[in-house]
Amino acid sequence: MTPVDVQKESVVYLLDINMTEKKDILQGTLDLMVLKTLDSMGRQHGYGIAQRIQQISNDMLYLNQGTLYPALIRLEQRGWISSEWGVSDNNRRARYYSLTRAGRKQLKEGVEYWRAMVGIMTRLLEE
Repeated sequence: MTPVDVQKESVVYLLDINMTEKKDILQGTLDLMVLKTLDSMGRQHGYGIAQRIQQISNDMLYLNQGTLYPALIRLEQRGWISSEWGVSDNNRRARYYSLTRAGRKQLKEGVEYWRAMVGIMTRLLEE
């Protein structure tokens, strides 16, 4: 079963067990993953965010840079994250992202929403 993707140009992949088929995930899911990553780890650059999400998913999620960076811009425009330039561990200039107060509020609401959705889907799938 493939979730409906509201933005087909979005390239966030959920890889199946055999790593042979790529499936799109919902845009709002990506936003929530980014917010939660920044909440858990603090200030991060885009590559660090992508790596952490891939790590937490046991390499089942792959974030294409062409998807992650527009998401970061969108989250910043909404006031949920802020950014500043800094220097990475390998002495390269990188943009670092942090969660804002509004982002923490959005994260809380997003977690409540997804927990409710998981409950609904669990009940529907158990029928």
